[in-house]
Formats: sequence, structure tokens, C-alpha cells
Amino acid sequence: MLRKVLIRNPSLLIYDFHNKVKPVIAMYEEFGITGNDLIAMLISRPTMISRTSFNEEKMEYIKKTGVSRGSKMYKYVVSLIGISRIETLLDKVQRNMTFVLGTMKLSPKVVLKKPFLLFSSLEAVLKPRVLLARKIKEMDFYPQVDGSIMLRALRMKEDRFLNVFVKCHPQDVATELLEFYKHAKGLKPLAESSKKTQRKGFPF
Repeated sequence: MLRKVLIRNPSLLIYDFHNKVKPVIAMYEEFGITGNDLIAMLISRPTMISRTSFNEEKMEYIKKTGVSRGSKMYKYVVSLIGISRIETLLDKVQRNMTFVLGTMKLSPKVVLKKPFLLFSSLEAVLKPRVLLARKIKEMDFYPQVDGSIMLRALRMKEDRFLNVFVKCHPQDVATELLEFYKHAKGLKPLAESSKKTQRKGFPF
């Protein structure tokens, strides 16, 4: 397994194998994350080696998510919690919850049943896809992205999502939707943009 990882991502060679790489792999294996799943995660996110840590607080947080080991989301939840500081993680969950409840108008019960909503990227997945869904609805095109379809759309890989909801339209419409989607993904959080526009003293 390690050979495959190192061939695909040689940058992992900078880490001490016995004191750093093996212990981290062992930690994830204790969670039942092994084989191809672990290989894919290490290849896509080599910083897992240097940033992973688990303490009692994180272990408890994993339990509270309610995501079972048999869920496809489990490995993502564990790795996200493993590489994150609790403070950062709580902030992410809070921002996602605010968006899901306030903008998407979903109920807390839905969030409990679909915990991926709390761990998906707000800027790269949730916000742009929800905004695109509204755009498609405004243009009165089909398929519409709402209800249970929205929840499925949020879990799709990027290529599949674009094929199903964007590239299925006539060329001119698809181009317009794709540009809108790219712009939505490039939007910066309101708090961040407002900080940059604040001025101290005279504006000249």
C-alpha cells in the first residue's frame, strides 16, 4: 500500500517513515480506514501525515456526528476531524449550519440524517451549487435542482454534477450557467470581503 502512495505522491518522502508515516497510517486503520480508501486520501491530501492528531475531544466529536463506519462519508469525516483543530472545525460546522438552515431552509432533522451537509465545503460545494439551482429555477429550465434532488446533487462529484445539471442544456445556456457557477465558486465570504473594504482614517 505504501509503495503505491509514494509512487503517486513522492512528497511524502519528506516525512520520517517510522516516526511519522507509520503511526498516522495506524491511527486511520484503527478507524477502519484502510486499503484503497486510505491510499486515495493520502495521495490527495499528503498533509494528513503532518497534521493528523486524535485526542479524546476529537474522538467524542466523531461519535457526535452520528456518521456510522459503514457510511461513505465516514472516512471524510474522520480525516477532516483528524487534521483540523477543534476550534476551526467548530467554526466550519457553525457556518455550514447557518447556511443550511438559513439559506437552504432545511430543517435540523434533515441535517441529522444528512451529516455531510456539515462537513462539505461551503465555498466550493454548498453555496455555488445552491446558487446555481436558484439560477436554473429563475431561467425555468429543467432538470430543477430542489428537494431530494438537491441533496443528491450536493454529494455528486464535480464532473457528474456539471454533466447532469449544466451541460445537459443547449450550448448557449450551458455556457451561461457554467460562467455563473464559476463566478459563484469564486465569491469570497461576506465577512472577508467586508474587512477588505473597511478603511481607517480618511479615504484619500
